[in-house]
Amino acid sequence: MTVRLTKLHATGNDFLVAEAPGLNAGTAARLCDRHRGVGADGLLVLTPGTDGADCTMRLFNADGRPAEMSGNGIRCLAWVAVARGLARGDQLLVDTAAGRRRVDLDRDPTTGSLRRATVDMGPVTFDPPAIPFTGPSALDLDVTFHGVTYQGDAAGVGNPHLVLLVDDVERARVTQHGPHLEHDARFPNGTNVEFVTPDGLDALHMRVWERGVGETLSCGTGACAAAAVGHRRGLVGSRVTVHVPGGELSVELGPTVRLGGSVTHLFDVDLELGEEDW
Repeated sequence: MTVRLTKLHATGNDFLVAEAPGLNAGTAARLCDRHRGVGADGLLVLTPGTDGADCTMRLFNADGRPAEMSGNGIRCLAWVAVARGLARGDQLLVDTAAGRRRVDLDRDPTTGSLRRATVDMGPVTFDPPAIPFTGPSALDLDVTFHGVTYQGDAAGVGNPHLVLLVDDVERARVTQHGPHLEHDARFPNGTNVEFVTPDGLDALHMRVWERGVGETLSCGTGACAAAAVGHRRGLVGSRVTVHVPGGELSVELGPTVRLGGSVTHLFDVDLELGEEDW
């Protein structure tokens, strides 16, 4: 069977989007492999929506494990949904494993293609069972690894996060400590790990170790978690620009969190897949 894959990135966080509902985890990992596959931080499966949703998103991390939510991924999926005519005007309703999400669409007035998207990500939670986190409190945590003690909070944005405050993200040991911290025993499903430095009341600098992926150039849910933690601690206001290696994300904090940023289409490729891929 021939399957078309669309590759996009949102502030450097790159994804493959396929309209093939039966793809399995092993195939997702093989396609995301940067040496033997097409290469991506994750694979998104786009299918038609039900019960009022315009479409449905299923997400695999680069290692093939399913994940609940991706703020950058859903914006990449929105580009494909717009191209397929699934959007209603300037909004898109997407069902995900973390619940239904609304995406506001900013289209190019000349071509009609999506150039930027803003997602209502739902609320950020610090409730341990909802993250999920098995400690008595998700707040004011100490985490020590290899002689370094970090302070931060756990947070949930439809998926789990450990947000750690550091003096300088450029010097943070993301690739050395991230692989260990991802498997902190208090996170039963593992966790994404953000290393964050505030920059005034309206900006944060962030690097992230993504669960099942590694260090990525950007993480949308991580930006939301980082902004919420910074706001809770009085370090930033309710509107935050999160600087990541891949660019900038805008986060607006309220009863729910809104995440905005650019979306870039890279290419399409048709691949022949066999029975073992389903």
